[in-house]
Amino acid sequence: MSEYIPNPISWVAEQVELYERTNGAEGTTLRDTGLPCIIVTNMGNKSGAVRKTPLMRVVDGENYVLVASWGGAPKHPVWYYNLKADPKVEIRDIDKVQTMTVREVTDETEKNRLWEIAVQAYPPYHDYQEKTDRVIPVFIAEPA
Repeated sequence: MSEYIPNPISWVAEQVELYERTNGAEGTTLRDTGLPCIIVTNMGNKSGAVRKTPLMRVVDGENYVLVASWGGAPKHPVWYYNLKADPKVEIRDIDKVQTMTVREVTDETEKNRLWEIAVQAYPPYHDYQEKTDRVIPVFIAEPA
């Protein structure tokens, strides 16, 4: 088992710790949004270490939609590269933990459909896309 390295951004590390320590009884909404989040565990593409990231909870049936928005920053978040390098993830949704496989959605019709679901779940995604020149990647996480 690889070593877990907490995120260097303190609020991210604290959110993951609270969420996991309480088995999803606390820490299940992202920062001050009041909106539900999940914890995505993946392998660092350079470090090989276990990495954990809270992301907005966006569901499509039994699948999860992962949006690599990084608040509309000009670059992709680091976890984007981790998922591209190793598509095996673990997703914690409150107290339910499951192994899943992710893939970046490249089909335009599928991506548009999932993007609409994501924006309904978290409306700022629309603003983030307007704010950046990059096309924000969308992944689908499916049961392994």
